[in-house]
Amino acid sequence: MAFFHLGNLVTRSAVSKPSTRLYPVEIRDIFEHTRGRIEVNVDACVFCNICAKKCPTDAILVARNEKTWQIDHLRCILCGHCVEMCPKDCLTQKNAAAPPMISREVEISRQVQAEEEEKAAAKT
Repeated sequence: MAFFHLGNLVTRSAVSKPSTRLYPVEIRDIFEHTRGRIEVNVDACVFCNICAKKCPTDAILVARNEKTWQIDHLRCILCGHCVEMCPKDCLTQKNAAAPPMISREVEISRQVQAEEEEKAAAKT
């Protein structure tokens, strides 16, 4: 009796459409209020460290002396607290889904402009 029900299930599954999307081929439409990936405009950043203090998962690390800002996208829960608290509005959260991650990805942004100014000042 159980074999008969299993046969019906297999037959129905073979002739019907799949219940899931074929991900790389069919990409789901983005909802209006989707919280997407955090992006930084490091040239506008003053490295105040407020975003790192407000991050509930400690996904953000700011180094004032080195002029670097980094985010661990695997730890980030896309809550948006860092974007709301940034005094210079250098953080944004795109309304798009993040690409799939194959391995741990830590994005490091360095303020190059400040380094070039320091080197120029040291030469004179």
